[in-house]
Amino acid sequence: MIGIYLLIAAVTLIYVYLKWTFSYWERKGFPSAGARIPFGVLESVSKGKRSFGMAIYDLYNATKGSVVGMYLTLRPALLIRDAQLAHDVLVKDFSSFHDRGVYVDEENDPISAGLFSLEGSSWKNMRTKLSPSFTSGKLKAMFETSDAVGDKLVAHLNTLLPQSGSKEVELKELMATYAVDIIASTIFGLDVDSFADPNNVFLGISKKINRNTFTDVVRGTSSFLYPGLEKIFVRLGWKQDAIEAMRELSSHTVDLREKNNIVRKDMLQLLLQLRNQGKISTDDSVWTAENSKQGLKSMSKDLIAGQLLLFYAAGFETTASTTSFTLFELSQNPEALAKAKEDVREAIERNGGKLNYDAIQDMKYLEACVLETARKYPALPILNRICTEDYAVPDSKLVIQKGTPIVISLIGMHRDGEYFPDPLSYQPERYLDENKDFKQAAYMPFGEGPRHCIGARMGKVNVKLALAKVLSNFNVEITSEKREIEFGPHGVTLMAAGGVPVRISRKQ
Repeated sequence: MIGIYLLIAAVTLIYVYLKWTFSYWERKGFPSAGARIPFGVLESVSKGKRSFGMAIYDLYNATKGSVVGMYLTLRPALLIRDAQLAHDVLVKDFSSFHDRGVYVDEENDPISAGLFSLEGSSWKNMRTKLSPSFTSGKLKAMFETSDAVGDKLVAHLNTLLPQSGSKEVELKELMATYAVDIIASTIFGLDVDSFADPNNVFLGISKKINRNTFTDVVRGTSSFLYPGLEKIFVRLGWKQDAIEAMRELSSHTVDLREKNNIVRKDMLQLLLQLRNQGKISTDDSVWTAENSKQGLKSMSKDLIAGQLLLFYAAGFETTASTTSFTLFELSQNPEALAKAKEDVREAIERNGGKLNYDAIQDMKYLEACVLETARKYPALPILNRICTEDYAVPDSKLVIQKGTPIVISLIGMHRDGEYFPDPLSYQPERYLDENKDFKQAAYMPFGEGPRHCIGARMGKVNVKLALAKVLSNFNVEITSEKREIEFGPHGVTLMAAGGVPVRISRKQ
């Protein structure tokens, strides 16, 4: 009998706790939605029907107003729907929203201390130190390496296509292979050919990062929503395959470079400068990383691995998806395709007939195509912050309390007709100076403010290089019937369900 009473008491307590938790926004006076117990707005995610970003997109479309309270499982969070408010949070009012609120333990788990996750002064210090890595001069110096990977892409496409006629090519997988190799080369300085060797260590790591196993979902969820729980998992020694593989690869490569005084023009070399000299040289011609002060070692190998893992994870998927989605859209928009091809041809011609870094920078219409793809298909469909000090919502009596998670639906704003006329149409002309007719504050594909994507410039160069290689060496066939990409229910980034098929043929 006592057992029955205890069970009733436990059930009652759980019921009261859930009702109290899921009435948080009502008590705070905020409009709210998606209060389904126990998963909140993520109910469709729990059922395997939608990805996290698309579940937030659904809520964006189903609600009105500038802010909407929601529940990310048991955690109350705030969706910002107003573009100007979102922009202010990221830029003007950055001091109240300077952290992401995700798992990081710089002292005990330094590989977790990637630039994306770091907080407060630690983030500011690391951002300042890493900024010289992404100057145009540094990227120009790395371009020869990137170009070689682009040539491998062309060579591999030639093996796939018939001598005459066209063939439907699944671009997402193809461009993922390109992205893996270009990041392996420009980040690690390793000569990886994933087209010839699909079982190499880099592709293996990428597959581990994107797995949808139960344990990976649990760890990803805890890192984003319950960082305290993730800290416990790490302290208990629960290792993650992708992180351990990156730790091992990074440590081995660092040891090899330092032991043999190897100098390469890549991102790891710049991190070694920071490790051994305390800073990255602002002179774009200086790449040596010899220890100027005996035993300085201002960065541990695990902290280097954390930055490399971030650059790899962020750059790999975004490069692959943006390139494949751009070619898909060009295949459905013949006028844009013709302009893009002519833009590539003229830029190469103006630069001595060479597809070099300057030619890539000169491709203004192709740049507009990439920007439009990043609008319609933002690689990361959401931006997240955490309120770091109480914040009064402008023109209201509402106050966002310190510790509140903030979510901005990029795909929601980017596909909102209030901000972008005819949002589902593909219009690169939006970004040409004479045609800008959209709300600037709503366009944030690379983030905005002090925490905007540090590698955005590098990412655009890699995407434009792949596009230029394809458009100058092959024919992209026009699709007779337009269709929209359907997104899969898994992954942090936008993943196309069934891939991204486009018909391509050799130039005769």
